[in-house]
Amino acid sequence: MSNNNGVLEEFFSLKENNTDVKTEVIAGITTFMTMAYIIFVNPAILSDAGMPFNGVFIATIMGAILGTLSMALLTNYPFALASGMGLNAFFAYSVVIGMGVTWQAALGIILLEGIIFIILSVTPVREMIVNSIPMALKTGISTGIGLFIAFIGLQNAGIVVADQATLVAMGSVLTGPGLVALFGLLITGILHAKGIKGALLWGILASTAFGWINGVTPAFNGVVAMPQMSHWSEVLLQLDIGSALSFSMMGVLLSFLFVDMFDTAGTLVGVSQQAGYLDENGDLPKASRALLADAIGTTGGALFGTSTVTTYVESASGVAEGGRTGLTGVIVSILFFLSLFFKPLIGIVPAAATAPALIIVGTMMMTNITKLDWDDFTEILPAFVAMIAMPLTYSISNGIALGFIVYPIVKLFTGKGKDVHWLVYVLGVVFVFYFVVH
Repeated sequence: MSNNNGVLEEFFSLKENNTDVKTEVIAGITTFMTMAYIIFVNPAILSDAGMPFNGVFIATIMGAILGTLSMALLTNYPFALASGMGLNAFFAYSVVIGMGVTWQAALGIILLEGIIFIILSVTPVREMIVNSIPMALKTGISTGIGLFIAFIGLQNAGIVVADQATLVAMGSVLTGPGLVALFGLLITGILHAKGIKGALLWGILASTAFGWINGVTPAFNGVVAMPQMSHWSEVLLQLDIGSALSFSMMGVLLSFLFVDMFDTAGTLVGVSQQAGYLDENGDLPKASRALLADAIGTTGGALFGTSTVTTYVESASGVAEGGRTGLTGVIVSILFFLSLFFKPLIGIVPAAATAPALIIVGTMMMTNITKLDWDDFTEILPAFVAMIAMPLTYSISNGIALGFIVYPIVKLFTGKGKDVHWLVYVLGVVFVFYFVVH
């Protein structure tokens, strides 16, 4: 075992990154637990578009494994990838149902998007865009993602609910999922404050167990179930590239490109700042490799039969547990593979049990706000706009867009225009155009 640990330490540079095998394993399990919901949610959403549920279930897992392993081996970063929430809804409800595009043609569009991203990722273009984001916006983005993650957690727990008059309102915290989440939040918060390793994971397990008391956690329906791989053939390589190449699909392709690029950029920057990866200039080393891994995941995911694969904000939960290398991603990938066989067991973990982990991670990501220059309002305002827009518009890319529009304008009209990178002006104009056409 020690020999194996030595090989892993050398391959993933564990000591150099101030981590060890045990920490990486706990981080990988934690990240997987906080994002495992996608295994069931993604097929549910895409099946609304007419795609076979069981086929998408397998495709979702395979896409996550490919994307996460690509990230682990190309960058040695602890980031996990899977079919993106929001992007899958756009695929199903806007493109397929709303526009009447077949799901096969929509998969073809995803493949083209992935290929374009691979081309952009091996050129300096995509990395230049990520690294041109001003430090104030990078801080606003990472903090905004924290708020967004916490909001998703509160929503999953039923603590924040929809309301026609006020958009959102307080749900129940003394019954049902809300009580489970509150219990988990207190347990996880206490464990984390005491410096207990694996606090998020223990919180998820404790919440799942507590959920049996008030009926939130479903009863055991077995542990192991052999995957029916024949279902995968219903979506595997079922792309209609001919239709995807038609001129009428150009707008859909550009929409996927735009949203995926800036969702990914925002997540990479936000989680990287949390992990301490950004250099003294605020740039992300190996950004091009990280973006290439994302592009490979998207391309492979389309071939496998799922919507756009992207870097997950839930990766921050593993980072919070000390995950600092690609070994975290390898553990996540192994667990995704095992989930093919343990579908009944994974299915019993309710959303309310993972909600506390998301809220705690959101809390930790809020600490990045101290890195803002509070004496310079031209830095604070764009950062605040970016961070508040993410949870309130339920979109990372919307927050980035508004931040990029506000930042150069405020700088320009306060005599600080020369301090702004030329690409920020270009992207500001692009984002204005994006809102105009939407």
